[in-house]
Amino acid sequence: MNRASLLFSAASAIIAFSTLSPVSAQTITKASQVQSGTYAVEAGHTQIGFSVLHFGFTNYYGAFSNASGTLELNAQSPASSRLSVTIPVASVQTTSSQLTDELKGPQWFDATKFPNATFVSTSIKMLGQNDATIHGNLTLHGVTKPITLNAHFVGAGINPMDKKYTTGFDATSTFNRSDFGIKTYVPYVSDSVTLRISGAFEKQN
Repeated sequence: MNRASLLFSAASAIIAFSTLSPVSAQTITKASQVQSGTYAVEAGHTQIGFSVLHFGFTNYYGAFSNASGTLELNAQSPASSRLSVTIPVASVQTTSSQLTDELKGPQWFDATKFPNATFVSTSIKMLGQNDATIHGNLTLHGVTKPITLNAHFVGAGINPMDKKYTTGFDATSTFNRSDFGIKTYVPYVSDSVTLRISGAFEKQN
């Protein structure tokens, strides 16, 4: 691409972004004002990270991608809302390609035998305006155990890029991986796992 084409492309991008409405002008910041309905996980902007304490020296991080699932959201009666998410375990990534491959194997997640992890909510309780506890069942490595997500509503509105109504939440949880039969290197690599989720959901018509 020559210099003129590069300049034209840059100018076009600037013009396109300049026509978008400011995010603050269209973003809802109160959970009670979000549109109720059925939402689907927007995989491209949903991030699922985890961390463990490595030999007591550092917190080591990894991530999963390509999540799918649905959120049945009732803004007026949050307790009746329902969340179901599926995560392909083979999507795991770390900063070490060797470790990434190892995590997919039988010593850890055994992704061939147990290809998906799932979370299905059983109850939701609001804690103030934008925070909630989401109790549910996590199925991982072929084992189902209850865990709790501490969720925070981030915002909702029309995505200026694809014009779809989108809502987003952050959530954290901590659990012991040995409860799910994943015991490799415990206690040198911590049994306790911290889960961090940034979830984006698009309203379905």
